[in-house]
Amino acid sequence: MSLEAHKREAAAGALEFVRPGMRLGLGTGSTARYFVEGLAQRVRAGLDIVGVATSQATRQDAERLGVPLTTLDDTPHLDLTVDGADEIAPDLSLIKGGGGALLYEKIVAAASERMIVIADHSKWVSLLGRFPLPVEVVSFGLAATRLAVEAACAEAGSPGRATLRRGPDGHPLVTDGGHLILDAALSRIAEPRLLADRLAAIPGVVEHGLFIGLARAAIIAGPDGVHMVERA
Repeated sequence: MSLEAHKREAAAGALEFVRPGMRLGLGTGSTARYFVEGLAQRVRAGLDIVGVATSQATRQDAERLGVPLTTLDDTPHLDLTVDGADEIAPDLSLIKGGGGALLYEKIVAAASERMIVIADHSKWVSLLGRFPLPVEVVSFGLAATRLAVEAACAEAGSPGRATLRRGPDGHPLVTDGGHLILDAALSRIAEPRLLADRLAAIPGVVEHGLFIGLARAAIIAGPDGVHMVERA
């Protein structure tokens, strides 16, 4: 079975937690897209829910598929967010932001009563850091911010180089919020919480891709089936 099939399985598992009347955070990325597709099928069958999209891409998918949408301004408290991840550690700390939506994803997750992460088995790791850590930054003072990000990573015991993310056209990728992304290649993150604190203290950093204490459960699909891991 392919990774795409496993992603579909994980997304289907999360649909079992959706109840009528829920206010849902809709994640961004390939696995979250499968969840939105499955959700749309249930909406067409009569399920009454409303969603908040974490990116323009997810909003466009939801609108095209007929999933009702609202905003956090109109619906500031959500029941459940379902989203993917680039890496998932055993304590359900995450690296997110490979799709460039980490700021909106974190805002929506923080506004939710519960967050469930869905992923194929390749995203489950013993230690975060193999996937480059996205750091969303403002464009002003970019060179100074990049140096500060690298210094913070080194001080937290995870030295590595931060590079500006570029799109397929070669130009710097601009997020939905109008910011840039630095990808920090760290190999391993020994102390995620310490690194999160150091990055958050940098003036030019808008947000970072370490999601700590937000995910309540993870649904992981792989060759040995679909498993749910819950945070103690």
